[in-house]
Amino acid sequence: MAEQEKQRRPIRSYVLREGRLTRGQQRAFEEFWPRFGIDFHRRRLDLVGLYGNPNPVYLEIGFGNGESIARMAQTNPENNYLGIEVHRPGVGRLLLQTAESGLTNLRIMRHDAVEVLDNCLDDASLEAVYLFFPDPWHKRRHRKRRILQPEFVARLARVIRPGGMFHAATDWEDYAQSMMSVLTASTDFENCAGKGIFAPQPEYRFPTRFEERGQRLGHGVWDLVFRRL
Repeated sequence: MAEQEKQRRPIRSYVLREGRLTRGQQRAFEEFWPRFGIDFHRRRLDLVGLYGNPNPVYLEIGFGNGESIARMAQTNPENNYLGIEVHRPGVGRLLLQTAESGLTNLRIMRHDAVEVLDNCLDDASLEAVYLFFPDPWHKRRHRKRRILQPEFVARLARVIRPGGMFHAATDWEDYAQSMMSVLTASTDFENCAGKGIFAPQPEYRFPTRFEERGQRLGHGVWDLVFRRL
C-alpha cells in the first residue's frame, strides 16, 4: 500500500527547504501577504480584479529571492507581474521589496507552479512566462525532476496567448541543451532566435547577484526565447 501511494505521488521539480525566516520576512508575511499574496485555491483567478486593470500579465516561476521580478515590475509599471515560489524566505523577501518599493503591479503565490498552471489560470491569459535558473538536477538519476519536460511545455502553451513568449535561462549547459530539445519538439512554440539557436540575453532580464557570481567563476548562461504560435 505504501509503495502504491509512493507511485501515485507526482514528481516534484523542487525539494522544499524551509529555512528560517528573518524577523523582517516574518513581519512581511504578517503585514503584506494580505495585500500582495494570493492563496492557492483550485479555481481560476480573476486577474483583472486582482490588479484592478486589464494590463498584460507576466509570470515568473521560481523567482528565488525576487530580485528579477521586482526590478521588472518597477521598470515596467504598465505591465502586471505574478511570481510563484515555494520557499518561504524568498517569498518573505519579495513581500518586503514589493511593499518598500510601493509596487502595485506585483502579486505573489507560494505554491507548486504546476498546480497553479493547471487550476488557477485561464487559457491564453498570460503575455509571457519566465523560468530563470531552475534547479538543474544535474545528476543523471535526478533528471526526471527537471521542470521543463514536454508535459510542462503543453501547460505553458495553454496559458500563454498566441504571440506571447516563454523565456528560460540556465547556467548549466547540459540543461540548456535539454531545454532546447524539448522546446524545439513542441508544435506550439517557435524559437525567436532561429532553430537550435540560443538567444542573446534580452534587456528585460536583469542579471541577479547569483548570476553575476557565477559569471565571475567562469560559468556560462544560456537563454531560450520562444514564441507561442
